[in-house]
Order: sequence, then C-alpha cells, then structure tokens
Amino acid sequence: MSGEATARSDRGEATAPSRPRAAEAPPLRTAVLGAGWVSRTVWVPLLEAHPAFEVTALVDADAAAARALAPPGRGVAVGTGPDDLGDLPLDLAVVALPNHLHVPAARTLLGRGIPVFVEKPVCRTTAEARALAEAAGSGADVYAGSAARHRADVRALAALLPSLGDLRALGLDWTRASGIPQRGGWFTDRRLAGGGALLDLGWHLLDVGLDLLGRPGVTAALGAVSSDWLGDSGATADWSPRGRDGATGARTADDPVEDTARGFLLTDTGVAVSLEARWASHREVDSTTLTVEGTKGVAVLRGTFGFSPHRVPRSSLTLLRRGERSEIPLPDEPVGIEYERLVDSLARRLASPAGAAPVAPGGSLAEIAVLASCVDRLYASAGRPGPSPVSPEGQESPQAPQAPQAPDTTGSQARSGP
Repeated sequence: MSGEATARSDRGEATAPSRPRAAEAPPLRTAVLGAGWVSRTVWVPLLEAHPAFEVTALVDADAAAARALAPPGRGVAVGTGPDDLGDLPLDLAVVALPNHLHVPAARTLLGRGIPVFVEKPVCRTTAEARALAEAAGSGADVYAGSAARHRADVRALAALLPSLGDLRALGLDWTRASGIPQRGGWFTDRRLAGGGALLDLGWHLLDVGLDLLGRPGVTAALGAVSSDWLGDSGATADWSPRGRDGATGARTADDPVEDTARGFLLTDTGVAVSLEARWASHREVDSTTLTVEGTKGVAVLRGTFGFSPHRVPRSSLTLLRRGERSEIPLPDEPVGIEYERLVDSLARRLASPAGAAPVAPGGSLAEIAVLASCVDRLYASAGRPGPSPVSPEGQESPQAPQAPQAPDTTGSQARSGP
C-alpha cells in the first residue's frame, strides 16, 4: 500500500496514512498469523502505518503467501504455523486465520505469554471460549475484534439512546445482496468455519447490539437458519478475493453452512432482540440496519458495515417520536476507518501500565463467552449443533480443555479491548 493520507482505496480496502515511528518508544513487535484477505487488506497495511507497531513475523500455511505479504527490507520472519515463531521476541500477535484455527493458535501464543488479538469470530463455540479463557489464565491478554463499535454512526446511535427512555426492543440486520465468500473453501464448510452468516455477520451484530444495551445477560434464544443461496453462483461476493476464488456455485462441503440466519433473544433487562444475518438476498445493495425502540422514541441507523462496494451510499440516523421524524447529522466517513481507530485503541491498551488500563482484565473474555453462548443457543434452537473440534491440520480432535463455565444469564459490564 502506498503512504498516501487516505483510509479508502478504489476497491474500498482499508489503508492508513503513513505516520513516522515514535522516537520515544520502540514499536511493538507484532506477528500476523494469516496471509489471507483480511491481513492483506487490513492488518498488515494498518499495523505498518501505525507508529506503535512493526510487523516482525508472518505466519501462513502457504509460506509463499506469507513471504509475499512480508514488508520488504527488514528480515521479517516467515513461518507456516505458530510453533515456527520459536523464541522470537514478540509483543503482540494478530490471529487472522480460518475460524477453526483461531483458538488453537491463540492458545499456543498465550502459552508463551504473548498477548493476542483475535479476529472475529474469536471462537466458534462456548467450549472454545472456555479453552481460550483457560489459556489466558497464564496472564497474557486476549483482545477481541470489535471494529464496528468504532464506527462514528454507531457511536452517534449510542449517544442517542439515553433520550429514548426505557429500552424495549433492538433490531439487528445485516443483509447482503450477493455476498457469499469463498464458495467451496473453508468459509462454507461448517466443520471448519463453525457456521455461516450467523458467525460471520451475526457476531458483529451481537457484539454491537449487546454493547449498546450495556452488556446484559441473555435468558432465551430462538433461531432459524437456511441455505437457499449456496448453490447460486450469482450470489458470490464479487468484491472480495474470498468470494471470487473457487466461485463455482457447487456445494462442495459435506456439511455446508447457512447463508441466512434469523434469531430472537431476550435479555435479563427485558429487551427483545431480533437478528437477521444474510449473505445473499433479493435486495439491491448490502445494508446494515440497527433499530432501537424505547418508551420515548425509536432510533434507526442504516448504513453498510464492512468493505463491500455494493453499499448504502451514506449512513443515516433517524429519530422517530410520536409520528415526527428527524434526521441526526452524521459525518461522511471513508470505508474502513473503524479499523484504523481499532488499531489506535489497541495501541493505547497495550501501552497502559499494569493496573491502569482502561479495560478491566478479563473483560474481553467475559464478553467473548456471552457472544459464543448466544451463537451456540441460536444454532441449537435451529437444530444445528456446533461442529466437532478440529486440529490445526483440519482433522477431528479431542475436545479442548474446559475452564469453569460462567452462567449464560450474566454478562460482563466491562468493555472488551480494544
């Protein structure tokens, strides 16, 4: 990526302005695990552009892909698995691997005392969330992907909530017109991905939605899933290499994921939460809609999360009170800037002295557990129990060790980091 001061490329990819390295502190030595789309598009460009970070290692099963992504001229270490990092000194590892590798890789790194940032979905099941919590017991921190919280339109919606009175209902909808990723690859194989649209898009929606509500517990869940679009080659995401690669329209997986998930949750504060996550639909554009209903009004945020170019042209935030409609001004932001803010937040979190960090230790893990529990319960209600654990090589493996389970009906009030 070039060093021009922009946060949006012609393809809608996240880039970041090149900033000089801070002279007063050495950059954080960072390993990026995964050389796929999100690492090429987001993590390596943004980390390299940030003064607090320096990519010193890249890991991918395809060593050639890792070498091609490595910043030139610095002798970046390249490996095919987390064990290849050996005793390389690291201050952070970013795990951006296929879903079934998130927890195994994170556990290996945490065992070495290396803080890890894990892309969403952090884990596929509650059992994996427990295994991650056990590994983090050694003292290294876990940070969860939460980019959508850093969007200006989401923050504007959050600022509006106190004026809505007592909250009664929350609607979460992320629907793509045609956005099925990497048909025929791991993304559509439930044994590896863990799930489809619910894990891919629904994780973002639940993370943002529960955060808006103050992280309540969830007392009930009802879900339904379907896979009507997986065999339609016209439903592939043409904007992402993940979608273009192997886009044959064939259901090659023995156990395919869902392309559509619908759900209903009830919180312990009495708020009814409806959720729709769809990779493909009959809509004209990809859109994300958050609707919050309170006793004194309704707020509706409509925009498009993520990087798709087939998006709502501009986010809108509408307030409805007794039949009167008002539009709340929103800044016109470039695509992907929320990831730059997330990296800034991560840098601040890592720089905080022990005991003085703005995020309570374990906050991320508690929130991850609640999200995983919601996903598990929605799938169980839909008759789709979680996948069997798999080893890093993709083979079935024994259940991961389990840490003590927190009750499903409670949620952490701590904010996850970053």
